Amino acid sequence: MAGAATEIAKNMEEKAEAPVTVAPTKTVDAAGAGEAETTVIKVAPPKTAEVENKPAEEEVKTTDTTSLVGKLETDVEIKASAEQFHHMFTGKPHHVSKASPGNIQGCELHDGDWGKVGSIIFWNYVHGKLTLLYKSFFPHILIYNGEAKVAKERIEAVEPEKNLIKFRVIEGDLMKEYKSFVITIQVTPKHGGTGSIVHWHLEYEKISEEVAHPETLLQFCVEVSQEIDEHLLNEEA
Repeated sequence: MAGAATEIAKNMEEKAEAPVTVAPTKTVDAAGAGEAETTVIKVAPPKTAEVENKPAEEEVKTTDTTSLVGKLETDVEIKASAEQFHHMFTGKPHHVSKASPGNIQGCELHDGDWGKVGSIIFWNYVHGKLTLLYKSFFPHILIYNGEAKVAKERIEAVEPEKNLIKFRVIEGDLMKEYKSFVITIQVTPKHGGTGSIVHWHLEYEKISEEVAHPETLLQFCVEVSQEIDEHLLNEEA
């Protein structure tokens, strides 16, 4: 009986000691796991989101800028001198309507002086889109559907030694389709002969992809140049 009692007491002591040995180990492991989980949830996701989103924003900005901004240029050969043509836009732009009445209806000085940087000029003009009237093998017949339009421009630069003048459109019909629109006209004497070359440079930013590049306006500039040239030659005759 004494042996049996001793064995029972020994078993009870072993059972009592078992929780003391095992339980603290489990508690330490659980605390460690909890800390690791908190670190992953609070720190890792924000870093991942920042890295993924930043390149995407930069890519959109680059795409928008390159697709909406544009430049168009053309050269027009004229018989008048470079100084004469340049003076039409600096000294007497209100005479352009006399030279090209079908395209320019009027030009008024709203602020400043003719040909001075910062001055504001208001234009009335007729411009439209090309329409295909008749199509056969050749030639195609194209017509302009002209509409009366207006443009308020500020003179941005004048360089008499280069026969250059630059206008920035600040109000009017063009601002319905373009965020910015700058027109530069520079006239250069021909090398080894009489006459000049008129260089037109249009720099712009469209408000959306649906807006067309102003190619018809560039053709409009060519026609105005040719009619101004004829007008200047007739004045000399």
